[in-house]
Amino acid sequence: MKILIADKFPARWKEVLAKQGHQITDDPGLDETTLPAAVKDNEALIVRSTKVPAAVIDAGTDLKLIIRAGAGYDTIDTQHAADKGVAVCNCPGTNSIAVAELAMGLMLALDRRLYHNTRDLKAGVWNKAEYSKAKGIFGRTLGIIGLGNIGKEVAKRAQAFGMKVVAYDPYDKPELFAKLHITPEPDIYTLAAMCDVITVHLPDTPQTHGLFDKKFFDAMKDGATFINTARGGLVVTKDLAEAMKTKHIRAALDVYETEPKANDKAFDYTPFEGAENFYGTHHIGASTEQAQDAVAEMAVDIINEYAAAGKFLHRVN
Repeated sequence: MKILIADKFPARWKEVLAKQGHQITDDPGLDETTLPAAVKDNEALIVRSTKVPAAVIDAGTDLKLIIRAGAGYDTIDTQHAADKGVAVCNCPGTNSIAVAELAMGLMLALDRRLYHNTRDLKAGVWNKAEYSKAKGIFGRTLGIIGLGNIGKEVAKRAQAFGMKVVAYDPYDKPELFAKLHITPEPDIYTLAAMCDVITVHLPDTPQTHGLFDKKFFDAMKDGATFINTARGGLVVTKDLAEAMKTKHIRAALDVYETEPKANDKAFDYTPFEGAENFYGTHHIGASTEQAQDAVAEMAVDIINEYAAAGKFLHRVN
C-alpha cells in the first residue's frame, strides 16, 4: 500500500511498514492546507493532530483508509469520508494512561504551585512561607466528566492518592461505576457544586462543544480547580477566564479553544495573561514514548488487517 504519514510517527514502526512492503511517504510538516496536494494517489493516510477536512478527502483519489493515530477523531470529516467510501479508523485506549498521568500531574502542580516555586527559586528568591500554603489533594473530591478509557485511568490514580471520586458520564454505566467504586452524579452542574477538582474527558461533538461555559463555572466552588486535557472546543475560554478572576478558579489546560497550526511558533495567551492561577501545557497529553509506541503499533495493525483481509479495525464511520 501507498501510505502518507502526515504527523510524527515512531521511526521503528515506519521501518516495520517499509519491511512489510508498504510504500511510505513521511511528511510530518503537512497541515490541512498542504495536505490535499500531498495525499493524491495514497491509499492510506495516518494523522495525529492534523485536520482532515472534505477537501483533503476529495483530493485523495485513491484514498481508502484514514487512521487517526489516537482516540479522538473530531479533526476528521468522518461523514464526508463515509460518503466517499473512505474508512476512518482510530486507535482507542492506547494513550489513556499518558493523558491520565498529565491530568494528575497538572492537578498536583497547581495545588503545590510547582511552576511558581521553581520560577522563584531560579530567580534567587526563597519564599517558603508563601509556598507552604497548599491545600493538598488527600480527601478532596474529584469530579470526572466523561468516564471513558482516560477517565477510568484518572479515577484509579486519584483513588490511590486518597481522593473521593464522583463522576458524570452521558451514557448509563452503572456496572462501571460500581466496579470502580465511583459515585455517579446526575448532571455536570450537581457535580460542579460539590467538587474541589474537576477534570474533563469528553469528545468534542455538537452536544458537548462549549459545554463548559458561564453556567457551569458559576456552579463550581470558589477556588476549585478545573482541568481540561480533552478538547479545547469543550470550553468557552472567555467564561473560564472570567471565572478565574471572579471565583478564583484555578485552571490547568493542555488543549485550547484556538490552537496554533503544526508549524506555528506563537500562541495567543491573551485570555490568561497575568493569571497566576493558570497552568498550561502544549497539547502534549498523549505525547509520551509509551503512548506513541502503542498508538503506532495499533495503526500498523489497522494497515495490515486492511491490506491482508480488506477489514477495517476500529472503524468509526
